[in-house]
Amino acid sequence: MLEQKQLVGVILAGGQARRMDGADKPLTEIAGKPLLEYVVERAKPQLKRILLNANGDLERYAHFQLPVQEDIVPNFAGPLAGVLSAMAWARAFQPQVSHIITIAADTPFYPHDYVKRMLAAVDEQHPLACASYKGRTQPVFGLWPVDLHNELHHALLEEGIHKVDLFSSRYGVADVTFDEIPYNPFFNINRLGDIAEGEALFAAHVAHEASMVV
Repeated sequence: MLEQKQLVGVILAGGQARRMDGADKPLTEIAGKPLLEYVVERAKPQLKRILLNANGDLERYAHFQLPVQEDIVPNFAGPLAGVLSAMAWARAFQPQVSHIITIAADTPFYPHDYVKRMLAAVDEQHPLACASYKGRTQPVFGLWPVDLHNELHHALLEEGIHKVDLFSSRYGVADVTFDEIPYNPFFNINRLGDIAEGEALFAAHVAHEASMVV
């Protein structure tokens, strides 16, 4: 079984947020805190190393005190560009790392045991893993071998593949379900109109977690 020490966690914040009317999505606030702050807070107990994949003015993320890797391919090529860039960063700066695990920067309520369950799912037949909820896959929440760097580079730049599942489906992918959670832990903020829904979910989420404390 893979261990946490073999991982780099990657928060994918490199998109353009076209549906946010120019708002800086990772720094958009829910219940008084930026989305990215929730994401980082959930990542820290689960991961020893965390990398932020982001583009544009990187100084706006300086207070998070995380290493930041820009996309190494141009034109905001989507989540796979972030995955590829994180693999390149790991090869250069953390050569002992065998895998990266990805987290969306706009998904503040993802599971507290996300990393543990993803690690437990991979094996020789399933070298990759992808999270799902109620039958819906969450392609941005994935576990990736760094050794796929060259193949992903070719797929992205030579074949023009930009959809995560089109690339990952070439390999054995373990489906890691989180169906027992009573709310959608992968709820994400895509539009300004989602903020109110996110705040309502936040209130229900906090109440649920409080009820679980013994």
